[in-house]
Amino acid sequence: MDNDIMHQQQLQRIKEIYFSTAERTRTVKAGETVLQQGEYNDCLFLVKKGRLSGFLHNPESNLTAKVFEVHEGAFFGVHSYFAKTWESSTTIIADSDSELAWVNKTTQAVEPNVYGSLSEQFTPVVVHELAQRQMRTGLQALEKERALQKLHAAEQMTTLGQLAAGIAHELNNAVGVLSSKTETLAEALRQLVDESHPEANGFLELGVAVGQSSSSSEVRKRAKQLLESYKLDRDTAKQLAKAVPEGEVSREWFNDIEQSLHFWEMGRDLHDMRLASKHAASIVRSVKQLGGGDQAKQPDLDVNDTIHKSLALLQSNLRRVNVVLRPAVLPKINASATELVQVWVNIIKNACDAMEHVAEPQLEIVTSYYKNRLVVSISNNGPAIDEQTRRKVFQPNFTTKKGGLSFGLGLGLSIVQRIVHSYGGSIALKSDAEKTKFRIKLPIA
Repeated sequence: MDNDIMHQQQLQRIKEIYFSTAERTRTVKAGETVLQQGEYNDCLFLVKKGRLSGFLHNPESNLTAKVFEVHEGAFFGVHSYFAKTWESSTTIIADSDSELAWVNKTTQAVEPNVYGSLSEQFTPVVVHELAQRQMRTGLQALEKERALQKLHAAEQMTTLGQLAAGIAHELNNAVGVLSSKTETLAEALRQLVDESHPEANGFLELGVAVGQSSSSSEVRKRAKQLLESYKLDRDTAKQLAKAVPEGEVSREWFNDIEQSLHFWEMGRDLHDMRLASKHAASIVRSVKQLGGGDQAKQPDLDVNDTIHKSLALLQSNLRRVNVVLRPAVLPKINASATELVQVWVNIIKNACDAMEHVAEPQLEIVTSYYKNRLVVSISNNGPAIDEQTRRKVFQPNFTTKKGGLSFGLGLGLSIVQRIVHSYGGSIALKSDAEKTKFRIKLPIA
């Protein structure tokens, strides 16, 4: 603090003594060139009012770039004056109407016996000015590097999107064939059963219409009941438990139970094939949308629909996860489906990674509408995130993954935050021993 006070006192003295005379003060208009690169200059200028910019020209490449700005209280012409080259190293142009004061090589030192020569009096002030200018240049370089990183990441995402769109197009043809042939096969099988085993048609249709809805634990529990009630062998009871998960088992099943179960299984397999082809088609549509590179906003976008698309994209990651979805009836918003899918996919994928070693992983997604804002809460029961990590999760390039391969669609939580903020929304993270929750709020308008 003492150094700052001393510097300010030195600066104030120099301004009052050397830059307050009317003879060495003038005004310049916006757009006026004060110094031309390569031309004679023996002056050190102080900006008393206004703002000017310095430009550097490279004759070899014929490129010109803005390299610094000088505002009120700042100096320029430092190099040519103190290095005594008497040649301006940059072109200085006024950005606004400005007032300038200066000293030149004929200016005499005031009180040299007390404060030293002119160079000695100016050196602390000018060094401070150069240090400030270097700091500003460094910050600008960091901002440029950050912009380049974002651009590089965006280019990567564009390439990935184009690749995904091409693959999705090819997969769409294959999925179309599978879907069509599944329906053809189902109809042909119905006709064959009608002709050869009409008594088994009901079991086939039950399998096609309902399929197997019981989990493995439910099948084991039901099979134990059937073993005791109908004196069946273990394998038959297990298969019957899949076909008839609850209630009484009708007498028709036991006329020829092996045949009954055989035709039910055929129907169940057709049911699964039909579901798989529809699910595959849904995933292909989601990939095409995500990979299409279309960031255009839709005026009537359903946020719940983008969440469903995200879940379809991550179906393989969610196989062992209990997904609880509680969607509310939401008003439509003006947004890009592609961007919102990126948001949900990134958060859900991170949740899946966090629950990798959880015995019973659960993902809960709740949407609501409150005070003219849509609220999407995505929580998981993975381990708690410590406070230090919570403060960093939205920083670019921050990751807790320490090895292996983990592929996530989108560009990480920093891009998630950028997308949410671009809509005037907010994103918050809370985490404790019970659950970790991301809460995203998006304005309706």
